[in-house]
Amino acid sequence: MAWSTENGVSTFDDGAHSHCIAKTVDTGGVESKRLYLARTTALEMLRDRGYQVTDTELSLSLSEFRSGFGEKPDLERLRISVPLSSNPVKKILVVFMGSEPVTVKTVRAIHIQISGTVGLHGLILVLQSKINHFAQKELATFPCPVETFPIGDLLVNITKHSGQPKIEILTKEEKEKLMSAHGLEDKQVPMLKEKDSFVRYHGLKKGQVVKITYSKEPVGSFATYRCIV
Repeated sequence: MAWSTENGVSTFDDGAHSHCIAKTVDTGGVESKRLYLARTTALEMLRDRGYQVTDTELSLSLSEFRSGFGEKPDLERLRISVPLSSNPVKKILVVFMGSEPVTVKTVRAIHIQISGTVGLHGLILVLQSKINHFAQKELATFPCPVETFPIGDLLVNITKHSGQPKIEILTKEEKEKLMSAHGLEDKQVPMLKEKDSFVRYHGLKKGQVVKITYSKEPVGSFATYRCIV
């Protein structure tokens, strides 16, 4: 950036300034960037859920993504299939849907595609368009639980926000110990609904209990428990 002084007033070379700004501007396509951000968040979400996601996949840059998948990525190639770390026989599949509305026909086509997948115990559909009521009901016929995420919900990883609390998912044994120690039933524990963003991110189910730790100044850290309903 070139600076000069005229009549006692500092000025700069606008051409040089524009060049500096240009270096920080993403000149690639919007479609590839949205899919890159959504896929990256999906990978981070799966790792947080205990699936085997490599550091190489998580560290992929936008430019590397575009080099490998192009400006208009083939959605089939974007699919993610990873095993559960604690039980590698169990796998989860992430499918990126197209921009057209998701219909019963679309859902049935996916059902046929996954019907022979061994060990599949979870499916996530990333939606770029609306899914109609009948298609949503059709998901209940799948051999494994199916989750749907609008792509907009995955453009930013909510767990990385500086103001968000720490979430710890209690095991069945930890929950039983907590409830027994305080003589509690599920209905007596403060609740989190299944539609809550953190519940959806971690794939929590009804009846599970989470420990939420808040860090606030000047009172310091404190924890509370919530039951999924």
